[in-house]
Amino acid sequence: MHLHLFLLLALCPAGSVAGARSYSLRGSWKIRNGNGSLELPGAVPGCVHSALFQQGLIQEPYYRFNDLNYRWISLDNWTYSKEFKIPFDISKWQKLNLIFEGIDTVTKILFNKVTIGKTDNMFNRYSFDITKVVRDVNSIELRFQSAVLYAAQKSRAHARHQVPPSCPPPVQKGECHVNFVRKEQCSFSWDWGPSFPTQGIWRDVRIEAYNICHLNYFTFYPIYDNTAQEWNLEIESSFDVVSSKPVGGQVIVAIPKLQTQQTYNIKLQPGEGIVELFVKINKNVTVETWWPHGHGNQTGYNMTILFELDGGLNIEKSAKVYFRTVELIEEPIKGSPGLSFYFKINGFPIFMKGSNWIPADSFQDRVTSDLLRLLLQSAVDANMNTLRVWGGGIYEQDEFYELCDELGIMVWQDFMFACAFYPTDQGFMDSVRAEVAYQIRRLKFHPSIIIWSGNNENEAALMMNWYNINVTDLQTYINDYVTLYVKNIREVVLSGDKSRPYIVSSPTNGAETIAEGWVSKDPYSKHFGDVHFYDYISDCWNWKVFPKARFASEYGYQSWPSFSTLEKVSSKEDWSFKSKFSLHRQHHADGNHEMLHQAGLHFTLPQSTDPLRTFKDTIYLTQVMQAQCVKTETEFYRRSRSEIVDGEGHTMGALYWQLNDIWQAPSWASLEYGGKWKMLHYFAQHFFAPLLPVGFEDQNVFYVYGVSDLHSDYTMTLTVRVHTWSSLEPLCSHVTKQFVIKAGKAAPVYNEPVSELLSRCGNCTRESCVVSFYLSSGYELLSPTNYHFLSSLKEAVGLIKTNITAIISQQGDSFVFELETSAVAPFVWLDVGSIPGRFSDNGFLMTEKRRTILFYPWKPTSKSELEKTFRVTSLTDIY
Repeated sequence: MHLHLFLLLALCPAGSVAGARSYSLRGSWKIRNGNGSLELPGAVPGCVHSALFQQGLIQEPYYRFNDLNYRWISLDNWTYSKEFKIPFDISKWQKLNLIFEGIDTVTKILFNKVTIGKTDNMFNRYSFDITKVVRDVNSIELRFQSAVLYAAQKSRAHARHQVPPSCPPPVQKGECHVNFVRKEQCSFSWDWGPSFPTQGIWRDVRIEAYNICHLNYFTFYPIYDNTAQEWNLEIESSFDVVSSKPVGGQVIVAIPKLQTQQTYNIKLQPGEGIVELFVKINKNVTVETWWPHGHGNQTGYNMTILFELDGGLNIEKSAKVYFRTVELIEEPIKGSPGLSFYFKINGFPIFMKGSNWIPADSFQDRVTSDLLRLLLQSAVDANMNTLRVWGGGIYEQDEFYELCDELGIMVWQDFMFACAFYPTDQGFMDSVRAEVAYQIRRLKFHPSIIIWSGNNENEAALMMNWYNINVTDLQTYINDYVTLYVKNIREVVLSGDKSRPYIVSSPTNGAETIAEGWVSKDPYSKHFGDVHFYDYISDCWNWKVFPKARFASEYGYQSWPSFSTLEKVSSKEDWSFKSKFSLHRQHHADGNHEMLHQAGLHFTLPQSTDPLRTFKDTIYLTQVMQAQCVKTETEFYRRSRSEIVDGEGHTMGALYWQLNDIWQAPSWASLEYGGKWKMLHYFAQHFFAPLLPVGFEDQNVFYVYGVSDLHSDYTMTLTVRVHTWSSLEPLCSHVTKQFVIKAGKAAPVYNEPVSELLSRCGNCTRESCVVSFYLSSGYELLSPTNYHFLSSLKEAVGLIKTNITAIISQQGDSFVFELETSAVAPFVWLDVGSIPGRFSDNGFLMTEKRRTILFYPWKPTSKSELEKTFRVTSLTDIY
């Protein structure tokens, strides 16, 4: 067992800084292509694709087949240039640095026609000394090399051995050798995304001028003294001292609400140096902890750090301080081989509920603050407490992690390596080490980040031989793997951040992987670590298909996004499930067929004579299938948290694949491109609820488990109702005796043979009836109403086409939909087209005649607009 106790800071912009100036180079630059035939203005931060689109030189890149039509953009070598005048007297400053927070990706940089450096890593921060070349009026030029051509060149030059995979599967329509360039891996394509290998200056760029000395960065290493039960904090500050003499002064650290203020004398020697300070937090003040969403508040404390140095130099920083502990528990489990794998936050075991995060767009300049908040708030609104930042994308912008801190979203942070082997030559390793060190310094202040993971699926790729390497070469690839993720990345992580656990891969066997020499013979073991699981052929309604693992960090099923989302990037000829567009947009091999196969197991496939109606109905049915499949699997993981069956169980995490989309296409996401909720996301509100009844069958016995994420025990009752499909009045209703649901546990609370349940409820058969059930505790606590289908719905007897009407009225900033149905309606779907917003519930089973649903618009809208676009669909409408 490893205990990780830590205090974290979300850094805010610097306060007043005397003796330094900063000049931003954001804004308009010039962009030209390789042969100079095309020149245009472009914004920084930004990329070439966005500049071309904004100038009207290309269409919307996501429209129809433009990912193929615009491949030429990524294959050209573009140049960014700018002429500017520095608005202060440069002669008054001893040193000037040119700082790039993010360059995408391979460049040679000229400042006043002098080469000052090169870049080859999208994920690193670059600083160049321009003191000797800067003038009042300056020119800057970034000569980009196509990342696609660079990667191919590096692959050809790699003489030691092949580093697979060379290219993505043809269905992905992507570029090759992405593993040879430190760039967003999915920008070369993925099975849910297009190939848009961008070029550009994608984060801030500025000039910093200073005298005497400059604070390069400061970071914190918290220590919790178990004996004294007090917090201490080590502050590490990096300075660049340009004075020829030592610089003295003092540092004042203050956290007013914790009644903590300490002053230190320091002396800085010329050159770059590190200053370490030790801060004692006042133990007489109660410290409130940061909790994940659903478990408590996200309390933070304002802190200031003031460096008062010789020469009148004052450097002040402000930060938000969070307190919480995290433990990754890997210990023996009674009645089971292997080890547990779960997290304790502030000493409380947390079931991690959530999803996997991918980049919100191929073009990062489109990812606004509003979009980030919308997506992350949607995660919280669906009762999630965790997101895994997947290793094939990017280290997200600061605001992403600040929002996670604020919203209580725990972050499982991968390093950006995914589904590939990687070279281990010295140049590549040096670049990776710099990248990891920088990202740790940048991100470790956030309480939301609870674990670092070395890569996505590369241990599995190696040991399950995804790339058909020769057995005689296996040890060579194992050596490369250990070199990259253990001897380099792990070493940098442990040096830079001892406050969090680090695992080498996901999936992994955790401590067992380490014991086996950093790679495990079976990375998918259900007795250790985490697992990824996908099965599109077996019946997803059969819970016995799913692995009863310690932690499920990836699983899921595809669906198509709504028609209103697709309509924006397609034309009428595309609106068919078998159109060229539909085949092109599907980047997962046989994905469209797999969706219809899974849907066809339990539903009648659409058979309208109207092609457009069939297309829309098929979209709807794929979302029904996806939602029901992920619901069944997630509920299986949640009810498995407290039990061991045949040596398996104690599942303590369910992170489905995936939360968000990168473009408008079929994928595993529950949020469409732009943030519209699919049916799955509405289902997640329920299957991630803090109190949940889970129903399932085993050998013709119907069971209900009570699942609690709450911190207290509750006395409950369970209500079980049976409806016929043909009646809105329940056939029977049964309320159990009171029982206690323990805090943070799952336990059986009800069981009854299905035959007895049906006979007790009169004229009922599996095909004619449906079961619903909910937990309640007096008038205080109520779970969502769950349901259990006793047969496939394509075999249901008594289902009739419903007539669902709605009366819409406005209530403050939201709208009320008063629904009325003529019959029981499964999977009722309310849609308002492209009007942005979400409903309070959707995709539900409507067994009552009337139901009230709220709509929360994300932008101002009117009742008349909603009435024009509103459509309601239930499963019976497509039969």
